[in-house]
Amino acid sequence: MTKVYEISHLYQPEGWLSPGYLHVSNDGIIEAVETQAPIDKKTINLPGFGLPGFANLHSHAFQRAMAGRTEYASDTVADDTFWTWRKFMYDFVMRLTPEQYETIGAFVYLEMLKSGFTVVGEFHYVHHSPDGTRYANRSEMADRLIAAANRSGISLRMLPVLYAHAGIGLPPKDEQRRFVHTDTDEFLSLVNSINTKIKHDPSIETGIAIHSLRAVNPRELSVVVADARKDDPNIRFHIHVAEQPREIEEIQQGLGARPVEWMLENTDLDEHWTLIHSTHISNNECHRLALSDSVVGLCPMTEATLGDGIFPLVDFHHNGGTWGIGTDSHYTTDIAQELRTLECGQRLGLQKRNSLASPGSDLTNHSGRRLFDLALAGGHQSVGFDAGELTPGKRADLILLNDNDPCLIGHGPDTVLDAWILSGSTNPVRDVMIAGDWIVQGGHHPLEEEITEKYRNTMLELHS
Repeated sequence: MTKVYEISHLYQPEGWLSPGYLHVSNDGIIEAVETQAPIDKKTINLPGFGLPGFANLHSHAFQRAMAGRTEYASDTVADDTFWTWRKFMYDFVMRLTPEQYETIGAFVYLEMLKSGFTVVGEFHYVHHSPDGTRYANRSEMADRLIAAANRSGISLRMLPVLYAHAGIGLPPKDEQRRFVHTDTDEFLSLVNSINTKIKHDPSIETGIAIHSLRAVNPRELSVVVADARKDDPNIRFHIHVAEQPREIEEIQQGLGARPVEWMLENTDLDEHWTLIHSTHISNNECHRLALSDSVVGLCPMTEATLGDGIFPLVDFHHNGGTWGIGTDSHYTTDIAQELRTLECGQRLGLQKRNSLASPGSDLTNHSGRRLFDLALAGGHQSVGFDAGELTPGKRADLILLNDNDPCLIGHGPDTVLDAWILSGSTNPVRDVMIAGDWIVQGGHHPLEEEITEKYRNTMLELHS
């Protein structure tokens, strides 16, 4: 039976409807969007601002349990960078059990839902036991994250990661043994195992992640991409690229080109690819990457906390580039804080306000709406699920902002996204719907206490 929701202010690609009437079928698909109440159906009143559910295109779920554990200076570290942080990550991951991995995943996915994310791309590379031996169930760790996603209710793009080398031409190190597949057939067998298990689960999709050009050589990349596309020509591919200057130097020396340059010359970059970070790119790479139709995955809070650098977003945008956001190491799982960090980083670097906004249209002249629209489109292109718009035929993924939240009081459709994204310290996300089902209502998830308590106990096990 179709349900009709009367929403005080309903976001649409071409503007807001105040009110708007959203018709949602029994199978969670939007059937119609109207400006008038139907005369033959009862409506369900939803006060506030109704927006499409957001996509988080890059997550390492287990790293949520590391947040706040690396923020100190050490006498043994002269120059604290991404590379010193990575050493802590290697040490930490060796202690995780499958049960703890699942518990952390469920908690971070719960946090994402309460922020307004309805789908997440999980860049999953913890495949094996701590000593590198294979679990009897080869997809044990992936299964744990799938169980975590199912428990929370978030939709998941599972991206098992191929990770084969410690650097170009270098064998993997002992601390990488939980991640590594040196045999592409074994890795593809893992992917096939995951695909078989989620075949009838509409909330889970899979893809392929290449850890980086440092960790996967050209032959391995080519073999895996060709095999995956043979089964699914629309499969998603994600790769870490150009996050660090040292990485660029190694790729130039080993492959004869900068990382993004190499990808542009040697892979068929298209709308199915997402390049995570891409922080340090040349002007030429910026222009060519923008024209490739692929997505750049930006992780503003993680990139800021690790001291990665600032992506040339304004130039990329002016060249027509597509981008979305991920929460990566989960220093925050808050949509507004990620987008605020991104925008404010650009303002600091350019010494200019409203860096992506442009005059001439109500859809482009406000920074909040501009940030939301661009990241919404890029995120959903990256992870899929045919959502990201509250329009007929799309999956009914809806978030409702509370118009009585302190950061939104007095704001109407013109400025509500400015207020949410660029001001305030509260979370106004009140309700979250995925595929027609209410997952969060009144700011509360039905399993919130249970998931949180298990997470609390796991953190005590890991850190006491």
